[in-house]
Amino acid sequence: MEDLFQVGAVTGTHGLRGEVKVYPTTDEPKRYEVLKDVVLDTGKERLSLKIAHVRFFKQIVIVKFAGLNDINEVEGFKGAKLYVSRENALELREDEYYFADLAGLRVQTEEGEQLGIVKDILQTGANDVYVVGREHKKDLLLPAIKDCVKEIDVEGGRMVVHLLPGLLEASEGGAK
Repeated sequence: MEDLFQVGAVTGTHGLRGEVKVYPTTDEPKRYEVLKDVVLDTGKERLSLKIAHVRFFKQIVIVKFAGLNDINEVEGFKGAKLYVSRENALELREDEYYFADLAGLRVQTEEGEQLGIVKDILQTGANDVYVVGREHKKDLLLPAIKDCVKEIDVEGGRMVVHLLPGLLEASEGGAK
């Protein structure tokens, strides 16, 4: 399990007083209203920063970091990712998981057949879809619904699934 979760990416500066534009990568952009501490990862270094204030403009969050009051101090942040620690992450509801906790889980059927490893999550309008990487085969796409996903055991590193009719065939190109 990872200790940092990405909540945004800096897309550029805003104004001359040290504000940055952040594209939120969280399901809850309003979380920025209560967020106090973040880790900014430039790719070369990680900085722990305090948020002084935020405001929203369309799909972007304008963030002002405490102690950074000039555009020159934040110009190098463009492209940096913002993270929160597990302690500062949003509390999850029942049957909700962080992607970082699902990535790498072994996926098996109810009968114990090993299918592969969770390698990505696609967000669709209806429900999420787990992308299961399989050795020497096309990826298996599993809808994240109760009829399909029967158990998620993060501590044990596994996900137990019920294969709905056509799922395997669709991933192997046999479905029409």
